[in-house]
Formats: sequence, structure tokens, C-alpha cells
Amino acid sequence: MTDQLATIRAFVTKHTGGLEFTDEQDLFATGHVNSLFAVQIVMFVENTLGVPVVDDDLDIANFSSVARIHHYATSKQAPVGVSGQ
Repeated sequence: MTDQLATIRAFVTKHTGGLEFTDEQDLFATGHVNSLFAVQIVMFVENTLGVPVVDDDLDIANFSSVARIHHYATSKQAPVGVSGQ
């Protein structure tokens, strides 16, 4: 899971121009990111983390910080060893 967290941090850092932030810091409240970045985050979660984002989950609270993105992604991934049966 820490690799996933590092991947999320790297994505956010890249797209915020190297802005320093904590994992819990609300990225949108800082004013350094905008609604377009929210779309980029959703695409990142789907394409890079492999987690589909359904309409009911399109809530800015799910994607407002590194920690929230990580929590969302891990909560939507099947536990290791669990099949879809």
C-alpha cells in the first residue's frame, strides 16, 4: 500500500508544480488546484491505480487530499486473495 501512496504523492506533486503538502492537506482549499485537476485525479485513479470511479463516488471529498485519494482507492480494491465469486 505504501507504493500506492508514493504513486499518489508523486502524481499530485507533479501536477502542483512541486507544491509542498501533507498527505492530509486539502489540495483544493490551498487554491493551488482547481476543478480540472479533479478530473485529472479521477482519470489517474482509474487509469493508474486501476480503480473504477462510479458516479455515486464523484464527491470532491473522496479526492481532496493524498490521504483521501489513497483511502478511496484502497477501499474500492478487492482484498488480496478474494475472488469475485
